[in-house]
Amino acid sequence: MYKEKIEAWAEAHREEMLEDIKRLIRIRSDREDPLPGKPFGDGPAKALEEALKMAEGYGFHVKNYDNYVGTVDLLPENDRRLDILSHLDVVPVAEGWTVTEPFAPVVKDGKLYGRGAADDKGPSVAALYAARCVRDLGVSLPHNVRLIWGCDEECGSSDIEYYFAKEPYAEYTFSPDADFPLINIEKGGFHGTITAEYPESKTLPRILSMDAGLKINVVPDKCRLVIEGMRKGVAEIYCAGAFEKTGVRFRVTDLEKNIIAIEAQGEGAHAAHPEAGNNAITATLELIASMHLPDCPQAERLRALASLIPHGDTKGAGLGVDLSDEISGDLSLSLDIISVTPTGFKAQFDSRCPICATEENMKQVAAARCAEKGLKLEDTPMRPPHHVPAESPFVKTLLGAYVKYTGDTDAKPLAIGGGTYCHEIENGVAFGCTMPGTDNRMHGNDEFAVVEELVTSVKIFADVIISLSGA
Repeated sequence: MYKEKIEAWAEAHREEMLEDIKRLIRIRSDREDPLPGKPFGDGPAKALEEALKMAEGYGFHVKNYDNYVGTVDLLPENDRRLDILSHLDVVPVAEGWTVTEPFAPVVKDGKLYGRGAADDKGPSVAALYAARCVRDLGVSLPHNVRLIWGCDEECGSSDIEYYFAKEPYAEYTFSPDADFPLINIEKGGFHGTITAEYPESKTLPRILSMDAGLKINVVPDKCRLVIEGMRKGVAEIYCAGAFEKTGVRFRVTDLEKNIIAIEAQGEGAHAAHPEAGNNAITATLELIASMHLPDCPQAERLRALASLIPHGDTKGAGLGVDLSDEISGDLSLSLDIISVTPTGFKAQFDSRCPICATEENMKQVAAARCAEKGLKLEDTPMRPPHHVPAESPFVKTLLGAYVKYTGDTDAKPLAIGGGTYCHEIENGVAFGCTMPGTDNRMHGNDEFAVVEELVTSVKIFADVIISLSGA
């Protein structure tokens, strides 16, 4: 009934929407140390302030929940049936952006580049414009729809925990923080920490330090290794061999007498898709394993770690946990943070577990493999998977709107390794904004959103708001 009007409105507001997304991208909003009244630092608070100002300027009722979360209500006087849950915080940036600087958004070849363009500032504004569209078209709705903008999705979602301690869940919730057609299964998770302690060896050459990783959910693109007692030329020979095996580039520099640094340059990626990156940590472990180091507990333990999570193993085979099922697919695993000293190391991996994964066949197996190699896997809990049945009326309504505006009649719900805000919400799914086949480099350099996909998302979301809030 409203399809032609929705399409016309979205097309007419295309450029205005892009400018609003740019306003938010220009604000660096990765998590920082807390400040008074700003639990995630200055950047996320500024992004939330600007977003709420934007929504209020368009006539919506807004509320700031102590800089944890902000809300935007279409019809605040009515009971709420639908929540659209997204976030304004971003992952940290790394060097190597080529199209533009991370916080200097530009549109080029139909793509909007900038940190947060796809994850999740672009989709957040698309949802706002969908609500504007419904209001401007004068659609009479008996139920409210609320946009919920969080500020800590990338670092644990403590923002949403804070919010839902104060507010009830809506009957329906979707998060435009993933892919179309629709994601009704989110895999379980296990953040494993492998540790080792050993006596310091003074025999040269020896490793003084190895450090890499920014976040547990980001495949690292850089790693730094410091070695005492190895000549630069010898190290470069080892590095050439490791490059041939891994594709990761290494640069060797002299730091001071008898000490060198080796910098690894890989490619970052979201830990839910580790195969899309080239892990600098595991490549450096491959490099270490190839070196002729004196027999000592440190070298032995690092070689053991390299054998448990070898470079290119993104399914946990080395740890014996390469699980899979027909409903949710394969387990994924990436080693994302490491710190090595002369007397020990701590290495943290991110794994996304299919529905078939359990404490017995996943965590206990990995712990046993580590113990066999003289390493310890800390006992941390697994996160259960999330599943909303594909046959539910809610899922069917969302898929119907997607098909209506894309013509993709083969659309089916998906299972992913990434966790969204909806993971703990009983009747919540991830819905948009990235179309099938698009790699928007989420969490990597040159992140972008396809402009046409954002505009189409506005149309789809507006249709869903009318369908779910008008019933």
